[in-house]
Amino acid sequence: MHAAFFDLDDTILDRSGSLRNFVEWQAKDALRLSAADSHNFVERFIALDQNGLVRKDKVYESLIEEFGISDWAVDELLNIYLLTFCAFCKPRKGALAALKGFQNSGYKIGLVSNGKTPFQERNFHALGFGDLFDCIIVSEAVGVRKPDKAIFELGCRAANVSLEKSYFIGDNPKADIEGAKKAGMKTIYVPVNSDVDRCEYADATFNDLSELPGYITHERFGSV
Repeated sequence: MHAAFFDLDDTILDRSGSLRNFVEWQAKDALRLSAADSHNFVERFIALDQNGLVRKDKVYESLIEEFGISDWAVDELLNIYLLTFCAFCKPRKGALAALKGFQNSGYKIGLVSNGKTPFQERNFHALGFGDLFDCIIVSEAVGVRKPDKAIFELGCRAANVSLEKSYFIGDNPKADIEGAKKAGMKTIYVPVNSDVDRCEYADATFNDLSELPGYITHERFGSV
């Protein structure tokens, strides 16, 4: 049996688009900022977030100080983010086609994501892809993070497949692609930006997820 494991953020989830939609809602509807402050709040949030690398409590601490927000505490804004972000989640373009391409080729489908639980699970299920997946692994729930080999092994055990007969598809060259490759998996690098450098650990690279079904059908997937 073969399997394909996907990362979540910026792989099947359009994180940047989802985040912008959420922050626009929080600024306009929850905080009721003026049009100018709302725009600036959104841009500052995205800049401070650093593509998910900065803890959200730290982001909100900075925003409260910068915008003089006095009627909301950090914990309150953070809880809104944790509980409401999933309502704004949208898939990355071509994600469903990629998933179904693997499924139609007889692959089991799995998710291996770094992040908090149940936050990541809520975001994943909000995409509406849950019935396509055979297993879901979130780092906080299992106590290990990508690129550690152990989390890829957990995914394969959960799907009852071997590392050698599995692909990992992700956007992060270190956590996803190098980690999976060193664990013994084949890898497909799907960077969000077309101008990023190629990853030496990737067996294939695509910016458009909708190209994966053709690769599966016509290239090397049958020999995994």
